[in-house]
Amino acid sequence: MTKRQKKLLIGSIVFAAAFGIAPNVNAMHIMEGYLPLGFCIAWGIVSIPFLVKGFFSIQKKLEQERKNITILAMSGAFIFVISSLKIPSVTGSCSHMTGTALGAILFGPSAVSILGMIVLIFQAVLLAHGGLTTLGANTFSMAIAGPFLAYGIYRLCKKCNINQRIGVFFAAAIGDLFTYSITSLQLAFAYPSEAGVWVSAAKFLSVFAPTQLPLAVIEGFLTVVVMITLENYAQPELKSAGYLENEKR
Repeated sequence: MTKRQKKLLIGSIVFAAAFGIAPNVNAMHIMEGYLPLGFCIAWGIVSIPFLVKGFFSIQKKLEQERKNITILAMSGAFIFVISSLKIPSVTGSCSHMTGTALGAILFGPSAVSILGMIVLIFQAVLLAHGGLTTLGANTFSMAIAGPFLAYGIYRLCKKCNINQRIGVFFAAAIGDLFTYSITSLQLAFAYPSEAGVWVSAAKFLSVFAPTQLPLAVIEGFLTVVVMITLENYAQPELKSAGYLENEKR
């Protein structure tokens, strides 16, 4: 790796080590043992095709350009850091940002499914954040559904000739909110109320809305700041990923 690549990689590791430690609380990732076994298996099966596609997507990008590994590693570190910083919500639960839009914009949503799953495994094992039995459900909501919508929002903004940074902001913010919407549906399917699944989903979502709405806005701004920083200090890497050349990924 070049000196610049080494600096970026070391910087991302230091950033993750400095801010990635969080207290053990009941967080928005669906916790260990909370979902019935059938739902755990079902969400895991649904996630498998996306993970397979993500593996081949990452393999292809690294074969095309080895320097992509630097930005890819940084994207994973970014997901780990900001999704580990949890803000207290009501009823003793917590909300947090996701950080998945950055990788989705740079490498496409399929690649983020792998990054997100790796992050979720580490958080479940090291931080008691989420769980191994609920890994499939958490992977689908945070590492698949959110990134795919974020990427779609970003591409739509680009087609509409909206400023690129504004597109990044909306992609990150809306992708974050969509992750929580999917998680609320997952919980509602497992624990529907007498009034139905949708009413139950609305109740779950309302628990996190007071803190998640401002967090989504903050995530949008943070993602834009990271993109601006990369534009200033990692232009070769962004070009290899296709971001600065407006290439489709």
